[in-house]
Amino acid sequence: MDRKILERAYELMWTARHMAILYEENKEVCSKYVHSTSRGHEAIQLATGLQLKAFDFASLYYRDESVLLGMGLEPYELMLQLLAKRDDPFSGGRTYYGHPALKRKGFPLIPHQSSATGMQAIPATGMAHGLSYLESQGLLKGKNKGIVLCSLGDGSVTEGEVAEAFQMAVLKKLPILYLVQDNDWGISATGKEMRAMDAYEYAAGFKGLERMRIDGARFEESFMGMAKAIDHVRKNRAPMLVHAKCPLLGHHTSGVRKEWYRGDDLAEHEKQDPLPRFESYLLKIKFTRKKLDELKKKAIAKVNSDYNKAIASPDPILEEFDTHEFAPTPVTEEKGNRSPKGGEKVVMVDAALHAVDEILRKHPEALLYGQDVGGKLGGVFREAATLAQKYGDERVFNTPIQEAYIVGSTAGMSAVGAKPMVEIQFADYIWPGINQLVEELSKSCYITKGKFPIQSLIRVPTGAYGGGGPYHSGSVESALLTIRGIKIVYPSNAADMKGLLKASFYDPNPVVLLEHKGLYWSKVPGTLDAKTIEPDEDYIIPLGKANRVQIADDEKITVGESAVIITYGMGVYWAKEAAKSFEGRVEILDLRTLNPVDWEAIVDSVKIHGRAFVLTEEPLMNSFAESLAGRISKECFTALDAPVWTYGAANLPAVPLNVDMEKRMLPNAEKVKVELKKLFDF
Repeated sequence: MDRKILERAYELMWTARHMAILYEENKEVCSKYVHSTSRGHEAIQLATGLQLKAFDFASLYYRDESVLLGMGLEPYELMLQLLAKRDDPFSGGRTYYGHPALKRKGFPLIPHQSSATGMQAIPATGMAHGLSYLESQGLLKGKNKGIVLCSLGDGSVTEGEVAEAFQMAVLKKLPILYLVQDNDWGISATGKEMRAMDAYEYAAGFKGLERMRIDGARFEESFMGMAKAIDHVRKNRAPMLVHAKCPLLGHHTSGVRKEWYRGDDLAEHEKQDPLPRFESYLLKIKFTRKKLDELKKKAIAKVNSDYNKAIASPDPILEEFDTHEFAPTPVTEEKGNRSPKGGEKVVMVDAALHAVDEILRKHPEALLYGQDVGGKLGGVFREAATLAQKYGDERVFNTPIQEAYIVGSTAGMSAVGAKPMVEIQFADYIWPGINQLVEELSKSCYITKGKFPIQSLIRVPTGAYGGGGPYHSGSVESALLTIRGIKIVYPSNAADMKGLLKASFYDPNPVVLLEHKGLYWSKVPGTLDAKTIEPDEDYIIPLGKANRVQIADDEKITVGESAVIITYGMGVYWAKEAAKSFEGRVEILDLRTLNPVDWEAIVDSVKIHGRAFVLTEEPLMNSFAESLAGRISKECFTALDAPVWTYGAANLPAVPLNVDMEKRMLPNAEKVKVELKKLFDF
């Protein structure tokens, strides 16, 4: 091994060690925010960080400060995050120590990842998947072949989402290296309590996943082992897992201290301390004690100096606390021709298909995947029909039944420059993907101060019609709308579907596109208007702009006999049919986008009419509709002539299979007419 590397490793090992000591000595200051250190893990982490290239990618976990030091980060920079300071290079004081988000020339790219253990495996595998796709299309510049490092604790490998990541890595033969650091503890639970096998043994079940064991407490073994592993992944473009056994010498975190739960095993772990082991090795290969002392003193002086500098650095500007919820979108106005002369009418599902086709044709970095969207079927609703044959299996493909991977992989895809469009087969099955949507996608732009917005278009067929039953009829918008940092779009006709899908693709943020199955083919009575002339290829609608699909007569407005129905999706058609019984008295406002919602249009309409009716297909209690009605009641109180009316489905946990029971549960035009009369009679 190169002596310069050994010198650097020893200096950095002392750097990491003294940082941990200093944090403990100053815990009144340093433990204001919970943090972990790499104490005991320094050898394997430095062996890794020192060997990654600037064109590589990494997804780290909260104990990986020594990986960052090995990459070239300064102690000062890490301390800025420890103390939640303004100049924290990762998040500007928004997230925990050891949670990097780095986009800097000369360093591996490190997107945001959450604290939830094991969660990073899917976005990291998504990065490798994106790299593999871009390579297959000849879209990567230069000759350098980057790899993805995914760092995990052994306890996190028991997470089901890690299995999804491993499965896709071997299925698609992706260039990813999983580094599993095993200290035999998961907070206060021992390995024997948590698992029937360690990560190395578990990985044997994934055919095509190469494996290696390393003594992670010996730097020289770790360095040579990681060199082989990195070389294998880089050359073969195939996944590998390295299992590194490490001692846990520090606290789990500053808030969960070792003395609370560690027993006699702490003394056993201290025998494996990588620092004295490395020192003995260096002396054995003719390093002098004087040289090692010089390196140690240099490291300690650097840490002390950086700490004082970090303590004196400025705190965040509080007025900026709410910036970067979303990255700015390039789509700010409606463009293109909505109704081209001589155009043919299309159903909503075909408008979506044509929009995706046009995107794939225009953008080689775009790809489409999900359950059953590839191959000959092209989606259970035929919404991707012919696309796999047209663009190939690299671009349009089936995934396993893995909603978490479908959603979470888009974070990694986006980070490397691919532009994913994915599909959850039914809204009722989105829940396994919520972990990734909440923890990895929704927070990324905000936490990284705009460095890592996630471009992710997630298509979700939703809603009930004609006996779909309890697992294929659900509406989920209210649950999704509690997640900040994502956009929710809900078109009600073919033209809007095409324009909104295009805008959702070009938006640099996570967008969930809810597509009502009952409107796909306009087969449900009363929904023929969902079939429209197909807009041209350039047609696009900015998100957050409602559409007045019906207006009331001025005469009725003047005499106070009008109302506005605020709705979306199937509600538009119930409202249109019900309004026929109140000729000239009803405006219908189709929201089209639920977040961001067009609040200005809502306020304008409420002020015009003085009566507001919020209509939804969801069970009403605690829904988005009730929330919106409450906001209208508060902010438009002086303009109202009656209570804000709300109507939705019965408050039941599922849509029953029997079609007559389904009709009894859901709104329809006749029920809306009855409720609308109550509002007018108030």
